[in-house]
Amino acid sequence: MYLQRHFEAGGDLLQEMLANLGALDLVTESESGLDATFMPMIYRPGNGHASLRGHMARANSQWRGADGRRAMAIAHGPGAYVSPTYYPSKEHDPRVVPTWNYLVLHFHGILRVHDDFDWKCENVGELTALHESAAGRAWKVEDAPADFVVQMLKGVVGVEMEVERIEAKAKMSQNRSLEDATSVASEFEAAGKAQAAAVLRAVNAGRMTG
Repeated sequence: MYLQRHFEAGGDLLQEMLANLGALDLVTESESGLDATFMPMIYRPGNGHASLRGHMARANSQWRGADGRRAMAIAHGPGAYVSPTYYPSKEHDPRVVPTWNYLVLHFHGILRVHDDFDWKCENVGELTALHESAAGRAWKVEDAPADFVVQMLKGVVGVEMEVERIEAKAKMSQNRSLEDATSVASEFEAAGKAQAAAVLRAVNAGRMTG
């Protein structure tokens, strides 16, 4: 990842993203080239052995031959287009161009494939609990008939990335003046991009008061 120091994301912002990953692009290499699957995964910090865990359809050929191979997973946070018209500073300095503000995580590591029933059942339960909680619901895997759950789990394969490195980037107008950054946040809010505005304000919190 091309990552300038002033765009590095860490602290509470990084921890919040790791706790609420949603779905990621899991990318692996095979004899035919690069394969990718967009899939929900959950991050486990561990004690020096962090991992990303999820599952994919058994019919998806990506997992075949992927065990022990290097992998990359990409998680995207809120982002939005930034027009030069958002910058008040352009009135006295027209040397501005469009850009894109975004939040992204790159995970690097080794992929492990799991076809153990208990492993898959635990993973499905964890993912369900995480996302049902976020949705304000209370559905559990146990609410479905046991034989149906067994049938569905037979149709998936578990995948786990042993995370070796995480790159986190929050490009949120830190390289612009406070006046410009504040204006961009307001423009995002006016355009209905509340999440991008909230992240921009959080990233620039040290120099923003409202």
